[in-house]
Amino acid sequence: MRQLAAMVGISNPYLSQIENNLRAPSAQVLNNIATSLGMDPEALKVTDPDDDGDLRAAIRRDSNLTPAQRRALLEVYGAMLAANRADSDR
Repeated sequence: MRQLAAMVGISNPYLSQIENNLRAPSAQVLNNIATSLGMDPEALKVTDPDDDGDLRAAIRRDSNLTPAQRRALLEVYGAMLAANRADSDR
């Protein structure tokens, strides 16, 4: 993690927040991460039209929540969406 953060030019805690979906990286940071990993930057971009990025972004920005609470909300929300998709696939 430390090596990647250094290669990208960001702090290790910031990279950890990105990894845990607590912060959304800028386009430049996303491009730097992809380039450092030898990937096409487009491969890291969310393209799912059903992704509710606004809600997830709002949860990530809410300063009234602790990092653990943000993670929990995002996990519960993701699990609910996955359950709904599984139900609709039957």
